[in-house]
Amino acid sequence: MKTLIIIPSRLSASRLPGKPLLKINGLSIISHVYKTALKADIGEVFVAAEDQEIVEDVRKNGGEAILTSNNHNSGTDRIYEALVKLGRTDAELVMNLQGDEPLMNFEDIQNLNSNMINTKRDLGTLAAKINDKKTFENHNIVKVITEESLDHSKFPRALNFMRKLDNENSRAYHHLGIYCYNVEILKKFISFKQSQNEIKNRLEQLRALDNDININVALAKSSPIGVDTEADFMAIKKIMEYKS
Repeated sequence: MKTLIIIPSRLSASRLPGKPLLKINGLSIISHVYKTALKADIGEVFVAAEDQEIVEDVRKNGGEAILTSNNHNSGTDRIYEALVKLGRTDAELVMNLQGDEPLMNFEDIQNLNSNMINTKRDLGTLAAKINDKKTFENHNIVKVITEESLDHSKFPRALNFMRKLDNENSRAYHHLGIYCYNVEILKKFISFKQSQNEIKNRLEQLRALDNDININVALAKSSPIGVDTEADFMAIKKIMEYKS
């Protein structure tokens, strides 16, 4: 099956404006994510951006990027526009990789892709085990509750996604910013209006659940922090600069 990776990106994030172009080790966050996607080696990689500055940055660093409209409600709506513009009609799976998770493990991307090919599910994502109370309590970290406990041999359905958990749940995991869509399901998803649930919780995956699209979840090896706030950026910068 042919997979295409599209990374949605925009400068106007409410909590940390301009974050895709913040630099770590001399390279922008968006270009770090692009390089991780390339490393996964599962198909062509494009950034879909609403800002010319992002397109220029990605191209300057050897990547491919496409300019999209600035009135999308979610990253998934943006990647669909990019897919249509790119005219890749032979793609069967489209991976939506969030542009603010530069610590995503490329092996986890490969694992999600393999799960989607082997099980022929409609829509898949990744989650990691939560090992500390802070993660449960952090509203910037999205949690997913699954039908069965996760291990590397399973790909169970997600029951719900939320930012806030009232109490610890053994089947609650840290949801990672990545989705893999069967192309037909992606078309279906973007045809639905934003659901109230999606708007209230600021979680686009709830639009799928609210319209009876199943989301299956694979267990990730690592639990990367996304860049939502200045503190997240400083923490990730420290980790990545130390590693290098």
